Amino acid sequence: MRRSQYVPYFFLTPAIITLLLFFFLPVLAALVMSTTDFDIYALVDFRRTRFVLLQNYLRIFSDPLFWKATSNTFYFVLVGGPLTMILALISAIALNSKLLRFKKFFRLAFFMPVITTLVAVAVVWRYLYHPRYGVINYILSFFGIEQIDWLGDPFWAMPALIILAAWKNFGYSMMIFLAGLQAIPEELYEATEIDGASRLQQHIHITIPQLAPTTIFITVITIVGYFQFFAEPYVMTQGGPLNSTLSIVLYLYDQGFRWWHMGYSSAIAFVLFFIMVSFAIIQNFLRKHQSGAL
Repeated sequence: MRRSQYVPYFFLTPAIITLLLFFFLPVLAALVMSTTDFDIYALVDFRRTRFVLLQNYLRIFSDPLFWKATSNTFYFVLVGGPLTMILALISAIALNSKLLRFKKFFRLAFFMPVITTLVAVAVVWRYLYHPRYGVINYILSFFGIEQIDWLGDPFWAMPALIILAAWKNFGYSMMIFLAGLQAIPEELYEATEIDGASRLQQHIHITIPQLAPTTIFITVITIVGYFQFFAEPYVMTQGGPLNSTLSIVLYLYDQGFRWWHMGYSSAIAFVLFFIMVSFAIIQNFLRKHQSGAL
């Protein structure tokens, strides 16, 4: 090989070394740890660590708290994901409309929650959700609805966190939808308008099909992100009440950093990884099937 052919490898080497040191090696270490009973005592003396092979994984499938956390996570993903995407799409369509004024202000207002720290957001939303003095219950009282203990009732705690997460995160997807909408040729809308199509028909037959690639991308990043549901229950409810907001990531965090069952926590992390990989495979299969059908 000529010397010039080595130049790309020279520039790639720092990135490859960084990935190796800070990604692949930690993942490999976590995989090995998931086959051990590594705990707080092993931090003092590694000789206390024993290989238990698949016992941690077998323990997961007989752990009722893990299944509770899994059902809560799927509840959050299957309800919160579509809600976030619907809010993002509606907002993007509104911001793309020629009738709306002050678009820059609304773009900034909708995107601000995305870049705001969750701790600050949690302080505000805990006040909004307050059962006696909260603004939300105050507004509901005008409709004759009794006070709701949003964060203290096992039935309402998860919907409360879903509303919070959708409000905080929809701005990111909205900006991507908005970019997709602006890439749609205006001639398509003008042609259908000449044919007598209404605004609703234009969105059904033009906007939604043209946004299909963008929607697939947003679906993947939204659901993958929501599978890592952690910050909201950690800050707002600590997984309660009665474990109604306990997520998989919060559960593995508790096992690893509260109870120091690092081996078991690592096994939970890899089970979550396989769940997300399975979702990605299913999503890819459905996308190819849909493309083939079209």
